[in-house]
Amino acid sequence: MALAAAAAVIFMLPMISSAFTASLPRSRSRLSSRLADASSPPSFDEKAFETERLAKDAQAMNEMSEVATQEFAKLRTPWKWRIRKCVWDYLEEKNIAQFPRPVHHRIPNFMGADEAAENLASLPEFQAANMVKVNPDTPQRRVRHLVLENDKTLLTPQPRLRTGFFQTLKHGTDAIPSHTPIESLTSSKGAAKYGTPITLYEKYTVDLVVVGSTAVCPKTGARVGKGEGFAELEWGILSQQGNLDANKVLVVTTVHDSQVFDGGVEEPWKSLMEQQEKDGVDDDGTNSQTPFGSLTQHDVPVDIIVTPTRIIRVPDETKLPKPSGVYWDLLSPQKLAQIRVLQELKKRTEENLGESLPSGPNEVLPPTASRNRKGRGGGGRGGRGRGRGGGRGRGRGSGRGRSV
Repeated sequence: MALAAAAAVIFMLPMISSAFTASLPRSRSRLSSRLADASSPPSFDEKAFETERLAKDAQAMNEMSEVATQEFAKLRTPWKWRIRKCVWDYLEEKNIAQFPRPVHHRIPNFMGADEAAENLASLPEFQAANMVKVNPDTPQRRVRHLVLENDKTLLTPQPRLRTGFFQTLKHGTDAIPSHTPIESLTSSKGAAKYGTPITLYEKYTVDLVVVGSTAVCPKTGARVGKGEGFAELEWGILSQQGNLDANKVLVVTTVHDSQVFDGGVEEPWKSLMEQQEKDGVDDDGTNSQTPFGSLTQHDVPVDIIVTPTRIIRVPDETKLPKPSGVYWDLLSPQKLAQIRVLQELKKRTEENLGESLPSGPNEVLPPTASRNRKGRGGGGRGGRGRGRGGGRGRGRGSGRGRSV
């Protein structure tokens, strides 16, 4: 038996050897493949990356919303917070909101943003302007495009003024040749790449200002932004430096129709007014007729409201006046510490005056939205609006801070 087993093994050896030898190329191939995979970077799964990023963004926005509800509902202008939350919620619920989403704690992008921009470009004030200042937010990206397309100079700030001051851009110049796609110039990244940085002390004249809004009142021009006060800060700096005449320059905003207060007839305003009446809210100028309270000294109202379907000119007789300059006594140390250009302006102003300027009260700054996602609004269609009348805002004051 032992001899038979040994003979069987000896008989099988050539086949085993042959099988092993035959498997070597495959084994070597698999080993080489594994070594190559280990030495080369993994392929980028764009879909998985985007899915994870959006999930994290949504989680962060939910957390900020909870914090805001708890800690920011009792700011010095609580009526603004009530309006913001109501409008943001409505735009999301009705899917009017466009990327970047969620729109909470942002200037909300909206369906029909491109149509609103086209309506703005039809304004005679826009057509006559040489330099137009436009905020860097997504819903006004088409406005920035139309400024450049119509051979005007675009003045746009760096977001939150954290990395700089303003850039100027003009298409078809030595700095930006005509073969440069305009679309590449209209993002914050494009403005930083192609724009010409300007300092606090350069001479230029702003002819028209375009701002983003969360909500607006067509009777008074009162505007609610996202709560960080940068539109006011930029207006204050430009007016103080003589680059903008606060008594003459018009302020225009583009918004969705539902962001315009309608007296409480339709949503989201109907529910807001009903809740305000139920809660007995009557603080800082709000009443049974309006959720808009009294503006603070530095707030910048709008002159013209442009939607995808309408152009609304705020009546001269009820329009609120505009501020002029920087209100140092309202500017908190926390906000000042964030913005280098304001620190420079305050230092230079104190040197020129030979005295220290006041500081505003301490404050807890509101939460901000993540801005990883960039997108352009405009999924809806709307006809062109028509407006008549006009008028200019009246200047007041000598400076400005912020309000949330």
